[in-house]
Amino acid sequence: MEANKFSEREQGRGLVHRISLPKLAYVIGIDPGTKTGVAFYCKLSKKLIIVATMKIHEAFDAVRKVNQSSKEHDVKIFVRIEDARKRKRYGANSNAKVQGAGAIKIQCKQWEEFLISEGISYQLVAPQSIRTKVDAVQFKKITGWEGRTSNHGRDAGMLVFGL
Repeated sequence: MEANKFSEREQGRGLVHRISLPKLAYVIGIDPGTKTGVAFYCKLSKKLIIVATMKIHEAFDAVRKVNQSSKEHDVKIFVRIEDARKRKRYGANSNAKVQGAGAIKIQCKQWEEFLISEGISYQLVAPQSIRTKVDAVQFKKITGWEGRTSNHGRDAGMLVFGL
């Protein structure tokens, strides 16, 4: 499959790699970090089906397995990643935050390379474009999710809920 070309305007909005999506079934949100937030949103039921926090290798494995399964069922998945490389401001304690963001930026690049190698369509989203840091009560009210969540899982969920 060949990636479509996008204008600078589209790339500036974060959409950098897309494969034709005739039957999009799942949108997966990824919040990279030492604890990776992962959320799976079902387009058919319009519900979150997984909101979790896991290690990066577990998240890669989960996305790979869902992609393989989706191919068997002739449906597509789409991944949205909070891309720390697009962060412009760091606020209070910015020196410490910039240093920590370096590792997360590396993970964002790893996710991008992984998704390209797997042939999965994705969007890299600037942190300021996402409603993040929603507490558990707000998250439940917005999404209807009943299970326990971490702030990483909730950030991943907010990346994809309602798409």
